[in-house]
Amino acid sequence: MLIPLDYYRILGLPIQATAEQIQQAYRDRSRQMPRREYSEMAVRARKQLIDEAYEVLSDPDGRARYDATFLSKTYDLDETEADASENGTGAPREDAQTPSLDIEDEQLVGALPIFLELGEYELVLKLGRPHLVHRPKDELSGTEAVRRADFVLTVAVAYLEMGREQWQQSQYERAASCLEAGQALLLREGLFPQVRGEMQADLYKLRPYRVLELLSLPLDRDVPRQRGLQLLRDMIQERSGIDGSGDDRSGLDVDDFLRFVQQLRQYMTAAEQQLLFEMEARRPSAVATYLAVYALVGRGFAERQPGLIYRAKLLLIQLGRRQDVHLEQAICALLLGQTEQATRALELSQEESPITFIRENSQGSPDLLPGLCLYGERWLQEEVFPHFRDLANQTASLKDYFADPQVQTHLENLPPETEESNQWVVSATQTALPPPDSTAVGAVRTAPETRRTATAPSSFQSPQPLRSSAPSWQVTGTPQPSPSSGGSPGGVNLPLTNPFGLDEDAPPSARRSGRRSRRPRRGLKIDRLVIAIIVGLVGLTLLGFILTSILGGLAAMLGLSEPKIDENGLDIGIAEAPVELPEKRETAADANAPIDTETARATIQNWLDVKADAMGSDHQIDKIQEILTGPALTEWQALAERAQTNGWYWEYQHDLNIGEVTPDAENPNRAVAAAQVREQATLYEGGQPTTERDDNLNVMYELVRSNGTWKIQDWVVE
Repeated sequence: MLIPLDYYRILGLPIQATAEQIQQAYRDRSRQMPRREYSEMAVRARKQLIDEAYEVLSDPDGRARYDATFLSKTYDLDETEADASENGTGAPREDAQTPSLDIEDEQLVGALPIFLELGEYELVLKLGRPHLVHRPKDELSGTEAVRRADFVLTVAVAYLEMGREQWQQSQYERAASCLEAGQALLLREGLFPQVRGEMQADLYKLRPYRVLELLSLPLDRDVPRQRGLQLLRDMIQERSGIDGSGDDRSGLDVDDFLRFVQQLRQYMTAAEQQLLFEMEARRPSAVATYLAVYALVGRGFAERQPGLIYRAKLLLIQLGRRQDVHLEQAICALLLGQTEQATRALELSQEESPITFIRENSQGSPDLLPGLCLYGERWLQEEVFPHFRDLANQTASLKDYFADPQVQTHLENLPPETEESNQWVVSATQTALPPPDSTAVGAVRTAPETRRTATAPSSFQSPQPLRSSAPSWQVTGTPQPSPSSGGSPGGVNLPLTNPFGLDEDAPPSARRSGRRSRRPRRGLKIDRLVIAIIVGLVGLTLLGFILTSILGGLAAMLGLSEPKIDENGLDIGIAEAPVELPEKRETAADANAPIDTETARATIQNWLDVKADAMGSDHQIDKIQEILTGPALTEWQALAERAQTNGWYWEYQHDLNIGEVTPDAENPNRAVAAAQVREQATLYEGGQPTTERDDNLNVMYELVRSNGTWKIQDWVVE
C-alpha cells in the first residue's frame, strides 16, 4: 500500500542533509522508542522502516537514485498545483504524484507511530480509523487482536495530542471534543486505561478554560452557554462549594478558584448569578451568600423588583450575625423605603471611610439619608453593575427608581416586618465574633495595597480590587468615596424633607417604615384580658362537647334511642366505586440498572427523531442537548446552527434494527450498542430538493447515562 511518507521524513531530515547528519539522525531515531504500550510487532515494524530509510540514504548510489525519483515527483506535484491554480480548479487531487512510500500492509502498524512523532495527527486518524471497524473479539485471531490494539492506541494518542495542540491554540471546546472522542474509543475497546486516565486528567484541567470560553459567547448562544454553566456547577459541587476545600482536579487552590469565579462574573448575567449563588448559599457558604446579595440587589434595582432586594435583605441578616454588613443593610433598607432602619444600620457600621463620606454629604440635614442616597447610587454604579454582563451599561438613579409605579406597587405589597427580618440591630458582642477559620478567609484577607498588586495565576486574569474594610470573605465590596465628591447623587437635587424625590401625592411607601415605628403600643393589661376571654371560651366549648358525648353514650346503653335507617338504603350503584380509588402506580425502574436492548433501542430512535427535527425545516436545535453529549453534541449543534444560518435543511426517514448491546463491565453507566440504520435523506437548498440519499449503515453507538437518562456520546459508522 502507498502512504504519504518518504525516507527523509522518516529520519526527520531535509533533502540537503549531509552523510554525517543522516548517521546522527538514524542513531537518534533508533534510541527514541515509542510509547511502552505498543506491542513488539509495532515496535519491530517501526524499526524496519527506520532501518530501510537509513540503508537507502546512507548509500551514495542508492540515495542518488532515490533523490531522482523523489525530486521528479516533487516537481511534477508543483506543476500540477500551478496548473490547478491557473485553471481555477483549486487544490490538486491526491494521486501517485505525491511523494509516497510503498509498504507492506503489516508495516502500517509501524508507520502510524512515525506519523505521530511527526505531528501528523489528522493523517493518523485518516489512515487508522478504517482499521477500527467493530468485530467481536472472539472472531479475531491472536495476531489480529494485537494489531487492532496497536491501531487503537495510535488513534487514541492522536486524539490526545490533537486535544493538547488545540488547547495551546486556545480552542478549548475543540480540545475537549478530541479528548472525549479518544476516551470513547478506549472505553469501547476496553483498552489502555492509563491513556484514558491521561485524557481524563486533561479534561479536568481544561474545564476552567472551557467555562470561560463558553460563558463569553454571545447571550443568544444559549445552548453552549448553559453547557458552560453546568461545567461550573460540576466544579463547585466537586469542591464542596465556592470556598470549599474539595478537589475538582483542575489544579486551582481555594484562592485561585475565588479569583476564577470573580473573573467569570463579568461574563454572567444577573439572573445566572442569582440562580447559581442562591443555591450555593444554602450549603451554607458566606462567599456565595454575599455574591447572591449582589445579584439580588443589582437585578432588583435594574428590573424594578423590590422583592428581590427584600430577599437580599434577609440574606444579609444571616451574614450580620458574624460580619459587619450594616452598610449593605442600610442600602437595602433605603431601596425598600425603610428610612428609619437604614439610619439605624448606618449608626452600627464600623466602616469609617464610607460613613465619613455619607456624613459629609448629609450636612445640614437632620439625618444621613442624602449622603446615603449619593453613596448608594455610586455603590450600584461602580461596584454592583460592572460585575453583571447585562447590567454593565445601566445607570443607577434613585429618583427614577422610586418614581417608577411598579416599584411603588411592590413596596406597598411587601410582607410585614417579622421578628427575624427586622433584626437590623445586632449586639456589639455578636457582630464582633470572628469569621469561620478557612482558607477562603485567608485568601481575601489582605491589605488593600497587596490586593492591588497581587497577580493571579498565569492562566487567569487578576480580580478586581477588593474593599479594604469589607468582611474577610467578600469577593467585592462597596466603593470608596472620592475626596472631591459632594452634593446630591447624579445631579438630582433631593430636598431634605423628601429624600427620594417623590411627588407629595405619591404612595407613601418610601416613608411608611418611620411612621409605622411611631405608632403607640397597645396596653399590656388589655392584651392579657383578651387572651383570658379567648381561653375561657375555648374551655367552655370543650366542656360542652365532652358532656354531649357522655350523655349520648348513656342514652345508647339504656336503649332510649334507636338509629333511623332510610328505607331506600344507601344510593350506591355497581357501575362505579362509592369512593374514588387511587390510580395504580407503576413501580419506578432502577436508575442504576444496566442498560437493556429496549432502552438502547429507545435511546437511538430518540436520536434519529431529534436529528430529523434539528436538521429539518424548523431547525429545532435545542432538542439536540436532550439526547447527545460529549463530542457528538458539540459537532451536531455546530452543524445544525450552520444549516439554519445558511438556509438549508434535510428531510429524513429512518428504519432502525438494534443489534448487540454490550454494557461496560467496569462502569454500568456506559455501554456500546450495535445497530443497522436505513437512512433516506433529501437535502433542500433554497426550498428546492438538490440531493437524495438512501444508505444502509452499520453503526456502533457509544451510550452514557447522565442523571438517570441514557444519551449518545459518539458513534462509528462501519
